Amino acid sequence: MTVKKIQPFIVVSLFLLFVALLPASAQRPTALPGHFADWSGGALRGGAVVEDPVTYSVQQEYGMVTMEAASYSRGKDAFVVDLYRMKDPSGAYGLYSYLRSPDMAHAAPGDHSVVSRERALLLDGNLLLDVRGTDLEKHRADLDALVAAVTPMAEQGPLPSLSEHLPVKGFVDRSDKYVLGPVTLNEVFPVSADDWLGFSHGAEAEVAKYKVNGRDMALLIADFPTPQVAQKRLVDLQQLYHLNPKNPDANSSPLFAKRSITLLAIVSGAKTQAEADELLAQVASASEVTWNEPTFQFKEPSIGAMIVGSIIGAGVLCMFAVVAGVAFGGFRLVVKRYFPDKVFDRSSTMQVLQLGLGSKPINSDDFYGSGSSSRSPK
Repeated sequence: MTVKKIQPFIVVSLFLLFVALLPASAQRPTALPGHFADWSGGALRGGAVVEDPVTYSVQQEYGMVTMEAASYSRGKDAFVVDLYRMKDPSGAYGLYSYLRSPDMAHAAPGDHSVVSRERALLLDGNLLLDVRGTDLEKHRADLDALVAAVTPMAEQGPLPSLSEHLPVKGFVDRSDKYVLGPVTLNEVFPVSADDWLGFSHGAEAEVAKYKVNGRDMALLIADFPTPQVAQKRLVDLQQLYHLNPKNPDANSSPLFAKRSITLLAIVSGAKTQAEADELLAQVASASEVTWNEPTFQFKEPSIGAMIVGSIIGAGVLCMFAVVAGVAFGGFRLVVKRYFPDKVFDRSSTMQVLQLGLGSKPINSDDFYGSGSSSRSPK
């Protein structure tokens, strides 16, 4: 009998455990539509298997959750779509910047979509669409329709703003990369394969290419949680890589660095400090730390103002006392007038001290003029 009672509990527990262990992709509906506009979709296929360990590590650093793929056709036109679902919009933007190449023009000014002849990258919240086909520049309206079809499945949120600190002078268009891990950083700013910058300490980075005075340079801007963490990282890097050398070797590739509040800027490709300063001088943090903020200023009034204020305050209090007294007394008289011997001064509860100085008996009703007064016979 005990076994029969335990068996259903075991079955339910195993079922709940099985559901909990299901991969997220099995529980989440697909984002790519079967068709959109006048494009018909082929059979949905699973995300492509990533054989390159570097590419897989980059995707993981940006927080890839699942990957979907589908093919679409309309007459002779066809293209293939890979959809990356990231854990947040920042990771989707990072992968978008990593996959973007300088030859891909923006689909529209100010948006996060780029299109070339054979490839398009479309960012929508935490979803990134990688479209491959032919003459994609002629199908921008269709690409917009595809984005509209997946928008209900996207999670919107703020995008990284670290690129706002990049200098404008000499900037190579669409060369900026948002970086969240050491593998990606080593691909776009090769110094070391380990976490030398400090992503484990909360750093995020932006890397961009520049052409200054005919020389190709790369600028790395890293943002840290606090100025103290940024300063400690700069000191550690000076010991590891001998930053800002005064007499660099002509055959070496020195690194030049500068800290601005929580930002740490590093330049590679420059041969002298003067060349590096062309970029470093333009990097500044938007945060300001100051101790001279305005405080409350108290000004003591004059003695005359204090006396006048005291007289006015006393007059207001006296006026309030008079008004309150008249109001309470009037209310009491009205109640006693229309409800005699029922609310105030009820004869059944009043006790009057009688001195007995006269021959007339004292009756409490005589004081209020209510009720029948009892008179003793003469």
